[in-house]
Amino acid sequence: MFSGRTLESWCASHPLIRELVALQETTWFNPAVAPVAESLGDVGLTAADVADASARLARFASWIRRAFPETEGSGGIIESDVRPLPTLHALLGERYGLALGGSLWLKRDSHLPISGSIKARGGIYEVLKHAEDLALAGKLLALDDDYAVLDSDQARAFFGQYSMAVGSTGNLGLSIGIMGAALGFRVTVHMSADARQWKKDMLRSRGVTVIEYASDYGVAIAEGRKQAERDPACHFVDDENSVNLFLGYAVAAERLQEQLAQAGVAVDAQHPLFVYLPCGIGGAPGGVAFGLKLVYGDAVHCIFAEPTHSPCMLLGVHTGLHDAVCVQDFGIDNVTAADGLAVGQASGFVGKAMQRLVDGYYTVSDEEMYRLLALMERSEGVRLEPSALAGVPGIARVQGDQHGYLARAGLDSRAMAQATHLVWATGGSMVPADEMQAYLDKGRSLLAKD
Repeated sequence: MFSGRTLESWCASHPLIRELVALQETTWFNPAVAPVAESLGDVGLTAADVADASARLARFASWIRRAFPETEGSGGIIESDVRPLPTLHALLGERYGLALGGSLWLKRDSHLPISGSIKARGGIYEVLKHAEDLALAGKLLALDDDYAVLDSDQARAFFGQYSMAVGSTGNLGLSIGIMGAALGFRVTVHMSADARQWKKDMLRSRGVTVIEYASDYGVAIAEGRKQAERDPACHFVDDENSVNLFLGYAVAAERLQEQLAQAGVAVDAQHPLFVYLPCGIGGAPGGVAFGLKLVYGDAVHCIFAEPTHSPCMLLGVHTGLHDAVCVQDFGIDNVTAADGLAVGQASGFVGKAMQRLVDGYYTVSDEEMYRLLALMERSEGVRLEPSALAGVPGIARVQGDQHGYLARAGLDSRAMAQATHLVWATGGSMVPADEMQAYLDKGRSLLAKD
């Protein structure tokens, strides 16, 4: 057992571990959460850093429009819509036996252009940041140029001198591979055993080198790092520690603020916003949560959702060990249908930076994600991959709170009746039809047995 301690010893000091090891669906509200005035400084980044990232994405918009015509309607800005889920909201109340107040919404990063997942945010931003740095240094580009000039054989030949590498369970690899290849980079994606075959096939069709491993995500990312260390012209996209990935994700918050305002959704102390973010290694939900706290302060409450078989962030934050511990240390297998969340060891950077900003964590079983997948499709006509459903039970976990979290946060029944609950969907729009049908069949079968 980890650090020479027995499982019983760990459970005695951290009773929640017993539930995690038993693969029980577990909810833990963070007692260390602090007002943003005290805790934002933990991150080491500021609103100016996020604004810089947003400006860089705007500079690239003209090139993105040319390289990816599907973004023409948004002017080359990669963004997803939000939509209410009234029918699902009612069904969840029945399913969980709770009177679920407030309103339920979906943020459809599952339908982001180009790579169809939340990873399109940070992954694509990191590629563009690296490309800009190289192009400026190589005098290929000036900051006041129209970045559409990068859509040229000259630019692709320039970027072809350089390579990129990343370790991925699938979605981050898609984002890095598709965007990197479009610019002309030589890209290698190191894929873990749980990555879906269609994601590997799509990358290879874009000219990306895919290296497959029989092991999990930890091995894939370690091998990707080794490749970059051997090649001085190779940029390694470090999902565990990348500030650029984190900032790319954080840009989502200012855009969400505008979308909710346009929809007439108020967010303040008496109209709290709860955001449920599926969590793998933690970079994407961490970055989004950081951006949300910058925008909304203490009026937003961020909850991370993980599979019962891969509760790495919950385990790391709860024990205070962060990336010094992995789920396998406690005999948890890290095998889940939620492939984008199949991570055994959380990002230490995110865990430590966000440990007083993330309000809570919970786990959800694969079977429940499949059921909710089918329920989402039946009630709202939205098709998602299993990992994208991890955020759906969040509204019930918060409103069924038996841990005193709502009282601790100063949220009374009036505020909760006016709350907005937002499920952040991670992926699904690019899933092949036959695979999506298999997901739906499994979910419908499980629902029929309830």
